[in-house]
Amino acid sequence: MKKKVQAKRVDIVKIKMVKESSILYAKRRINSPSDGVDLVKDFLQGEDRECFLAVYVNTKNEPTAIHTVSIGNLTCTVIHPRELMKVAINANSASILLFHNHPSGDPKPSQEDIRITKRLVEAGNIMGINILDHCIIGDNGEFYSFKENNLI
Repeated sequence: MKKKVQAKRVDIVKIKMVKESSILYAKRRINSPSDGVDLVKDFLQGEDRECFLAVYVNTKNEPTAIHTVSIGNLTCTVIHPRELMKVAINANSASILLFHNHPSGDPKPSQEDIRITKRLVEAGNIMGINILDHCIIGDNGEFYSFKENNLI
């Protein structure tokens, strides 16, 4: 005797971005790592935990969205390419700039910072969304740019 298979309900969905707030960016375009750091430093300086932000830009390098991808603990934060790219696709981004802080104040990248950056760059290449830079923000306006140090 053949067992009857019960029907499966499948959801019909759509994805929308929700704007939480906005800020004015007088420069309009990000032309250098320091421009990007100026845009996000107020979000990251003084944080007691590692926070990882992405700035999504259009084809003219004009920022269109800022997203907190992950908030970690004192020494690390977990980043998965899926979470980064989900917003990039929804925001119709051409490219992404990555930023995170080091609560220790020292912007020098760890081996894990280098590893995850390479992974995110690879994911971006697959998706057709370039990772332009990854900057680590330390104390007193200091930062480390992966692009300026030829790691991207």
